[in-house]
Amino acid sequence: MKTTYLYSLASLMVVALLFSCKTKSGKSDKTGLAYNKKEFGGFQVNNKFKRGPGPGLVEIEGGVFVMSGSAINIPGQELSTYNHKRETTVSSFYMDETEVSNTNWLEYLNWIRTNYPADYEYYYNELPDTLVWRRPLSYNEPYVDNYLRHPAYQDYPVVGVSWEQASRYCDWRTDRVNELLLRGQGYMTSFQDVNGKGAAKGATTAAARPTEPFNTDIYLNGQYDDKGKRAMKDLNPTNANTAAAGATASKGATRNVRLEDGILKQPYRLPTEAEWEYAALGLIGNTEYENIGENKIYPWSGLGVSSAKRKTRGLMLANFKRTKGDYMGVGGSLNDKGGLTVAVRSYLPNDFGLYNMAGNVNEWVADVYRTKTFEAADAFNPYRGNFYQDKKIADLTTGRIEKDKHNMPVMTAASSGRKQTWAEKQAAVTASVDSAANKTYADQRGYRDPANELYGEITLITDKSRVYKGGSWDDQALWLNPAMRRFMQQDESTADIGFRCAMTMLGASEIRSFGKPQFKPRTQKAFRGGR
Repeated sequence: MKTTYLYSLASLMVVALLFSCKTKSGKSDKTGLAYNKKEFGGFQVNNKFKRGPGPGLVEIEGGVFVMSGSAINIPGQELSTYNHKRETTVSSFYMDETEVSNTNWLEYLNWIRTNYPADYEYYYNELPDTLVWRRPLSYNEPYVDNYLRHPAYQDYPVVGVSWEQASRYCDWRTDRVNELLLRGQGYMTSFQDVNGKGAAKGATTAAARPTEPFNTDIYLNGQYDDKGKRAMKDLNPTNANTAAAGATASKGATRNVRLEDGILKQPYRLPTEAEWEYAALGLIGNTEYENIGENKIYPWSGLGVSSAKRKTRGLMLANFKRTKGDYMGVGGSLNDKGGLTVAVRSYLPNDFGLYNMAGNVNEWVADVYRTKTFEAADAFNPYRGNFYQDKKIADLTTGRIEKDKHNMPVMTAASSGRKQTWAEKQAAVTASVDSAANKTYADQRGYRDPANELYGEITLITDKSRVYKGGSWDDQALWLNPAMRRFMQQDESTADIGFRCAMTMLGASEIRSFGKPQFKPRTQKAFRGGR
């Protein structure tokens, strides 16, 4: 039975109630002490938490699927083009509805130019390589100058970006989304006041303009002092992160938002290979009562790559190359409507509501490439690429973290796989260089690799080889299968690779519980101790 991934407003309201914090009583079920009360120590608990995606993302309810189960076995085809078939479970997460577009990337470049006008190196390093359009025997020169910036291509997917650039974009996007959230809801000074609009609304002076760009980690560590009109009340003003000085008796002390408040969004990031493949298949549309009625070899149902509906019969369901020389069909009746890329909302979305999970551009995923990754990977949220890092501590007595020239935390190789003792932590902070043992722990990308997979033979695979998937405008139908995989070095780029972002979903795996059977837990017994 095929279902769509659309839900009524009523069901969304029910879900919001179901995902509020589990602590309803307002007091501890272990000590009986009330939360959010100054007289009980000021321990604050958000019992009205409601989760939701960041801008541009859709919800992907996780579950079990067969990794590479959609692979088409073609005689002579190398096994390295897809993974070993293996039952795998993916946790629920969020994913971009569309690929990141040229306009999205120009917004990023504009922010850099605005906030760092004298740092041309920063701007230059984030420019896509538009020379990827140049080919010795093709006249693609107009795309070198026009594809990124001309409005004719503003909604087309950005290309010429490396895996490293895409990852940095995710970090930047995280900070912009969280800053807008904090300023828009009054936890920090509003953008209007920061930009001098406050005086027009009766304020005597405009708010001081920030001297450094907002960074989520720096803010959460208390190193960004900006309290807005609706700043969080601090019920324990002995905390270091408090605006107690100068606070009026009526307003009281205020503080920065904390992670425990459930207000800030999780970081944007590249999806793992397992997440990407699971989301591309969209088997939720073919599933009822845990039974998959029809498997898929593409993000849509059926064995064909063209529409069978009467009004669109024969039109391609994705942007790809039909044969070695046919990119878009015959003039007068173009079938996929695109000689190269097309707008990111072209064609029909899959059953998760995701556009172009086959064709248009290949997409970077987070994983380091190995030919046999999922022969040995974990069965829950499999991923290869863990390089463990910690934020560098600048001052052990205050916990202040070190920042680089762009107000980003300085990251160092993780020094231990467990929580260190205080003495070990002090020694690590004062150490001038990382030990060889620390570096060995930090990089786990070769974990369980066969001894001869990277060494002892000629190979292009390294720890900087990253997976990309999905097929593109320059690929034939074989590569549209979600199981297919290729790799390229993380600092390289092409005219047929773009990306989309993902975000971790916290809490319960089930997204929508409305109309589904549920166990009803007993209510907490009231504590009858004295107060």
